[in-house]
Amino acid sequence: MDAIDAVKINFNPDQLFLLNICLAFLLFGVALDLRLDHFREIMRTPKAALIGLISQWVVLPILTLSLILLAQPPVSISLGMALVAACPGGNVSNYAVHLARANVALSVTLTSISTLGAILLTPLYFAILSRLIPGSEVYTQTIQVETGQVISTILQLIVVPVILGMSMQYFFPRFAARIKRAVSILSMIIFLGFVVVAIYANFQQIVNYLHLVFFLVFFHNLLALSGGYWFAKWNRLDRSDIRAISIETGIQNSGLGLILIFNFFDGLGGMAMVAAWWGVWHLISAFSLANWWRRADVAMAS
Repeated sequence: MDAIDAVKINFNPDQLFLLNICLAFLLFGVALDLRLDHFREIMRTPKAALIGLISQWVVLPILTLSLILLAQPPVSISLGMALVAACPGGNVSNYAVHLARANVALSVTLTSISTLGAILLTPLYFAILSRLIPGSEVYTQTIQVETGQVISTILQLIVVPVILGMSMQYFFPRFAARIKRAVSILSMIIFLGFVVVAIYANFQQIVNYLHLVFFLVFFHNLLALSGGYWFAKWNRLDRSDIRAISIETGIQNSGLGLILIFNFFDGLGGMAMVAAWWGVWHLISAFSLANWWRRADVAMAS
């Protein structure tokens, strides 16, 4: 066993309810700018959604396995990378796509489908990837994602806040316009708060062991973002869709990954450190990328 496997991550699944409320508020703010026509357009031309799902379900696992075989990190860290890649898109991606002025309706659609698909696909993809990792047989476990948990996540974090935000914009457009800026500012504070709280809760572990996973997570996330971007661009999607798919591929539900690690791997340190640091880093990278794209748009318009 590697030294990192003795690490214990401060993670309490019971606290996820409060986190989910904050995430739901982020999406509520995003939904104030959504219209039914945005979703109708996806139904009329589903190419972007299909490309986005292929990016998450095919491109990302291939890139992940390639990085694992090239870098050959300790087995537990490799398994953590595989599990992150097998998880569905993270819900904060919708807010990041909104910041990037990209296709939010496409982002919400991809998050919903990938989260629902996680019931079958997360265990399947993890089983396939883990068998291809040398030495993984020592930690072999069969994982499963609870159907009730997935449905609850979709309702709490996607369906309810989207319906509330879109309904307020439709029935009370003046009020929605007045609160939009305040909601946007508060959402930004919450978004940044995730980063601060996540780092503070595990500061000592980060100081002691971050050097073992920092560059792996950095390059893994960079491959995910750039892989999604270039795959969408190669398929000749428009700029808004390309940005959305890039962010959707680069933000994974590492919170679900941590739950699975604690339930099926007894909080194995290497896996937990990868999932925990991914949860912090993908916020930083997506936030930075979204703001860079947003500023680029402003610069082009001026």
